[in-house]
Amino acid sequence: MADIPKYALLENERRFLVAEAPDLAGAPVRRIEDVYLDAGRLRLRKVIHFDGHAPEFKLCKKYGSADPVSAPIVNIYLTEAEHAALAAALPGRPLAKRRYTVAQAGRAFSLDVFEGDLAGLMICEAEAPTPESIRTLAFPPWATRDVTGDPFFTGGHLATLSASQLAARLAETQPV
Repeated sequence: MADIPKYALLENERRFLVAEAPDLAGAPVRRIEDVYLDAGRLRLRKVIHFDGHAPEFKLCKKYGSADPVSAPIVNIYLTEAEHAALAAALPGRPLAKRRYTVAQAGRAFSLDVFEGDLAGLMICEAEAPTPESIRTLAFPPWATRDVTGDPFFTGGHLATLSASQLAARLAETQPV
């Protein structure tokens, strides 16, 4: 792994497509509204909690990496006014999803259920403290296809897609 940029942390993460969601009744959920900025690898994020916690506002930069499971990331926490000002001033593409926290075999996984043109897309993801631990993590049986290294399923690319483009790709990626 190359040097980690100043102030960045290493994010160790894997993502899997989900064809059929587990029972989500009672699972903690929050709504995530992203804007992938047209310049660079920047994302504005608003997290709306449904449990009474205050909303969160962030500016994020994900750095590229040769290792698909491990890459540097930086988050700057913003006020609501700062987020609104950046969202109004900077061109970008929106992406909205509900993120559920689902327990499986004593481990928490995130299940993103996308909205809008991406309705029907579900992605399970998990993070771990080291690249080795995320590589060996057993995902739930409903997490069917590893898309961690597939640039098609990154947030920045998903934000550019129409419903028909997503449907065509999902038809190609169904397990045989």
